[in-house]
Amino acid sequence: MKPYSLYIILTFLLPLATISCSGDETLPDNNIIGLGDYLPDFTAVMNDGSTVTGDMLRNGISCIVFFNTSCPDCTITLPHIQQAYDEYTLKGVKFALISRAEEDSSISLYWETNGYTMPYSPQKGREIFGLFALATIPRVYISDKNGKVMAIYTDSPVPTYSQIARNLDSLL
Repeated sequence: MKPYSLYIILTFLLPLATISCSGDETLPDNNIIGLGDYLPDFTAVMNDGSTVTGDMLRNGISCIVFFNTSCPDCTITLPHIQQAYDEYTLKGVKFALISRAEEDSSISLYWETNGYTMPYSPQKGREIFGLFALATIPRVYISDKNGKVMAIYTDSPVPTYSQIARNLDSLL
């Protein structure tokens, strides 16, 4: 390898390799809300004009999903969430899909391209996400009818429909 090739790799490509949807993985514990904790107070305006609050989600079984459509692991997770959404909203489970630092235009295009019907809340920043965790998406929280977190999934490994369904079935 020629010296200038190594320079290009170290200067330009290596920093790109460290960019991920996970954030700072050197943190000892990325959770702020962990298993057994109760959902925090927050308000999210969904793309369909409805509002979801922590209080609403503490009054019934819920599934909260933090995502960004540029995150490869999120794009693997979202079809499983859509499948769960299609089945479990009919059973009374409340879903809240909340972006982490992604605006409506890119999410809307992604939803349309993939045929998703789940309402989502576009967030320019990480304020709501920051109530739950310090890093790592996708991040899925499943809570019981009192808002107690009973399951948390991240990117290691990404949750499947079967895992999500099993958790939700155990709470119904």
